[in-house]
Amino acid sequence: MTKIAIIGGGAAGMYASVFLAEKGHEVHVFEKNEKLGKKLFITGKGRCNVTNDCDEETFFSSVITNSKFLYSSYYGCTSQNVMDFFTSIGVKLKTERGNRVFPASDHSSDIIRALEHKMRETKVQIHLRTEVTDILSEEDCIKYVVTAKGKEAFDKVIVATGGYSYQATGSTGDGYRFAENTGHSVTKIRPALVPLKVKEDYITKLQGLALKNVQLTIKDQKKKLYEEFGELLFTHFGVSGPLVLTASSKIGKQLEKKGSLLAEIDLKPAVSKEQLDARILREFETVKNKQFKNAIGGLFPAKLEPVMIEISKISPEKKVNEITKEERRRFIDLIKAFPFTITGMRDFNEAIITQGGVKTKEINPSTMESKKVKNLYFIGEVLDLDAVTGGFNLQIAWATAYCAVNAICMEE
Repeated sequence: MTKIAIIGGGAAGMYASVFLAEKGHEVHVFEKNEKLGKKLFITGKGRCNVTNDCDEETFFSSVITNSKFLYSSYYGCTSQNVMDFFTSIGVKLKTERGNRVFPASDHSSDIIRALEHKMRETKVQIHLRTEVTDILSEEDCIKYVVTAKGKEAFDKVIVATGGYSYQATGSTGDGYRFAENTGHSVTKIRPALVPLKVKEDYITKLQGLALKNVQLTIKDQKKKLYEEFGELLFTHFGVSGPLVLTASSKIGKQLEKKGSLLAEIDLKPAVSKEQLDARILREFETVKNKQFKNAIGGLFPAKLEPVMIEISKISPEKKVNEITKEERRRFIDLIKAFPFTITGMRDFNEAIITQGGVKTKEINPSTMESKKVKNLYFIGEVLDLDAVTGGFNLQIAWATAYCAVNAICMEE
């Protein structure tokens, strides 16, 4: 029987503990919070987007950082394997738009409860309110886990501490410290899947407005960094929503380097400029004696109208039949490329995940074991791995956890 310490009672740690304990290992899970799965509880807005029921090509294209590192772990634990597991422990699942998989109840607590029940059933020893302060190695082999009670010897240690986002849930970067203390490199960390801050004052006037079926483009000068179609939300500091969260992960490094980036929203992506011009001409023809400010009601949500008028540079009082062709052309350009400047990202407390982490080149992708310290494993968000929204990040957690489990069990 192997004595194994798992540091962190989140998604990856809980998942790994169940499979290891089922194989007869003595498994100890150390969690500094008063309960397990605190971050898991708030994922997917409290619904827990368990995985994504997509094909392998979609999965790997959805991973932003180090996708090739995940080949072994993903094929050893696919989204179908994850769904089969949760179904087997009594969680009914459902699949929604974009192949997102959720518990049928829409309650993340069902996932946590089922995992915790299975942990107790398989005799996992759960140590709540127990913070690991250090891990110690001797002759490049892991030996001890240190807590307030002293140091305890273990045959193997799995670090599943998560990243640095949502720090109120306990994700305070402990795993990075453990990695560095045992001679590993940690790449620069930054918030990911996070809202973006915007320079222009007129954006804050749109606070609370959600736009569906729009196209967001982000550029560094003329070089296109990101372009996607979907939903966006204006806030008191800038922009959020699915389009923006995904964008933040893809532009983070460039934004940090440049300090600001240009963004545009195509408010009418389904129509060309020519089609839009024809539509506006028809609209104006029916209200030709009205003032401009009273003639565009059918084009935009009410909250957007005054802002569009303000930045169009067309006088609000100007009669529609006096608007020149050049003014109309500029207005169409504005609709097809509503501009703003991204100046930064919100902090880790609003980030869904962390970008950066333990350097994957120092970890064996087939086992999740350190290449530097024997019997030491890193799984989940503590690694330099991240993906877009949609259940992909949790899939990374499950897959890397199972990969470590499989490697440990294969040693017997």
